[in-house]
Amino acid sequence: MTSTFTPSPVASGWETAAPAELGFDPAKLKAATAFAEQAESPWPMSLYYPDGRYVGIVEWNETGPWSAIVGPVIPRGKPAGVVVRGGKVAATWGEVARVDMTFSIAKSYLAVLAGIASDDGLIAIDDPVSKTVDDPHFSGERNARITWRHLLHQSSEWEGVIFDKSDQVDHNRQIGAGADNSRKGEKRALKAPGTHYEYNDVRVNVLSYALLRRFGRALPEVLKERIMDPIGASDTWKWHGYETSWVEIGGRKVQSVPGGAHWGGGIFISALDHARLGMLIGRNGAWNGRQLLSKGWIADMLTPSPTNPDYGYLWWLNRGRSRFSNASEGSVFALGAGSNIIWVDPENDMVVVARWMDQTKFNAFFGHVMAART
Repeated sequence: MTSTFTPSPVASGWETAAPAELGFDPAKLKAATAFAEQAESPWPMSLYYPDGRYVGIVEWNETGPWSAIVGPVIPRGKPAGVVVRGGKVAATWGEVARVDMTFSIAKSYLAVLAGIASDDGLIAIDDPVSKTVDDPHFSGERNARITWRHLLHQSSEWEGVIFDKSDQVDHNRQIGAGADNSRKGEKRALKAPGTHYEYNDVRVNVLSYALLRRFGRALPEVLKERIMDPIGASDTWKWHGYETSWVEIGGRKVQSVPGGAHWGGGIFISALDHARLGMLIGRNGAWNGRQLLSKGWIADMLTPSPTNPDYGYLWWLNRGRSRFSNASEGSVFALGAGSNIIWVDPENDMVVVARWMDQTKFNAFFGHVMAART
């Protein structure tokens, strides 16, 4: 059964409890955190290789006219993370309050913002975006048919250029350990919106821009007011856009923010703040008696998409334990390169955040944590 205990705001700190009190074997949990500390990412600490190339560009075998780094980049930390169960901290490793880049975990935060927009009546999930966003990016025979659901499922097949980045840059892209990106960036024939899944950061940035237009103000402001402050997050997190992503909204300049750090920028945040977001998702959008996101949105967000059964609205799923065999079937994940993880396991009332882990070690790490349960 899910606990009703809610951690205090960050000023008071998380409440900790002995692992045994939270249903863990202390020695096995210690072994799990030790494994995480040893399974360090191979990425350089500066996030730039000695020849000056940014890690993301190397990771995705990216060349050509759309590869410029246009957002801020900071050096990464050492492995860090936290295990939370029943709303209390059972274990930590590394610098859990350190603010770090988090790459595509930002996509999952965008899904939360889309939920707020839906709950507020600003968007209808199956409406074409063009119905409420009058903008050249959503005009034309193809783009005018794209719905909010298509964008959230990464099946929009949106075509164009936004903030000097073309959708073509991520054509034929693969992700995950062993991904083959030898054909990444090669132009391919596009399919009908909603029929083809492709992990495409430009199209996610289009979603972010569309949400900005609907809210009429900067997305970090909305996230802080509606989610991060109510769940007691710190004031250390930032969501950085690109030097090219300033737009005019309501007569003022506002920066549209990306769904990752492919070209720099994105959400810079601590492991402890990530854990709070994970708890909100694991508890169906409720926090300390308040429903910050509707249960209906959480359910829809975590439903497999027609074009990728391992994917919901910008959250990774584990139905049939097909993605990570050592995690429970009901587990959901926000995943970012580097690698960064928010693992939410509602069945076990557990949230685990891990920073800067070798992505080939994810499943083994999940196995260590699950084996530690008593």
